Amino acid sequence: MPKAVIFGGIAGTTLSAAECRFYRAVNPAGFILFARNVETPAQVAALTASLSDLIGRELPILIDQEGGRVQRLRPPHWRAAPPARVFGRLAERDLAGARRAVYLNHRLLAAELAALGITVDCAPCLDLSHPGAHDVIGDRAFGADPLLVADLGRAAMEGLLDGGVQPVVKHAPGHGRATVDSHHALPHCDDDLETLARTDFLPFRLLRDAPWLMTAHVVFTALDRENAATTSRRVLQEVIRGHIGFDGLIVSDDLSMRALSGTPAERAQRSLEAGCDLLLHCNAGIEEMAAVADATDALSPEAVRRLAAAASRPQRRPEPPRELQAALDGLLAAA
Repeated sequence: MPKAVIFGGIAGTTLSAAECRFYRAVNPAGFILFARNVETPAQVAALTASLSDLIGRELPILIDQEGGRVQRLRPPHWRAAPPARVFGRLAERDLAGARRAVYLNHRLLAAELAALGITVDCAPCLDLSHPGAHDVIGDRAFGADPLLVADLGRAAMEGLLDGGVQPVVKHAPGHGRATVDSHHALPHCDDDLETLARTDFLPFRLLRDAPWLMTAHVVFTALDRENAATTSRRVLQEVIRGHIGFDGLIVSDDLSMRALSGTPAERAQRSLEAGCDLLLHCNAGIEEMAAVADATDALSPEAVRRLAAAASRPQRRPEPPRELQAALDGLLAAA
């Protein structure tokens, strides 16, 4: 049975001999790629194929390809997709056009990823824009209105699914109020539950049928004054599984981010105990990854069920990318 961890610890554009030995022994649930792993389309496709061949089964291969400043695949080989805020502003004038544009954009993202053997996109962001918040979210958010964010997030999710790629809604139950960057420090949110339920939590509740959900490294003091959502059983069970009603795969945000305390192994154990199905560990050498793997259980029966359900979501035949791009360009030009 695979370990309940998805590793991003590939140093370059091909697997090293040491990485091959490590991953073959560990049998991780999947992999996530970063800019350091990307050179050309042929190289990325060869890398993803080598990962499946190494482990001996088809497995989820993830990437962060939102558009804007968060995209690992960039020109000249891949298009520069717009950030979410572009579509949010279009929605202020033409909601139907914005919804269609988001869908087309994510169909194009899916076409690019599927051609490379990448099966999961860590998008869309369902975080809200909040005045005074840190810009770690910024233009990655569609806007401040939770209903609009859910509406456009739904279009993004359907565009990815229709193109054969599984979406990951993030960062639950909401990262938009954070005043510090969780890559570097631990954010705290002191708002009351009633406020959060009608704002930040709402887009996740409305898209609770998503196949994957990524947690936020944010402390919600109304629920748990000590633990970030990723490591808080109360947040994961009472809010994400309970109030939001999410029954898909819960994957942690990157465990190597500085928002979390403790050793890598302790972070992994706390996240699994809180209720994460899968763990992301993205930026470390083999020694640290080995410590995380040693502290990580095999996939639970529920995680196996959820992973199979995510992989079996119905998908349509992709439309020609040229036609999708022309339609998207027309909508953005009209705006």
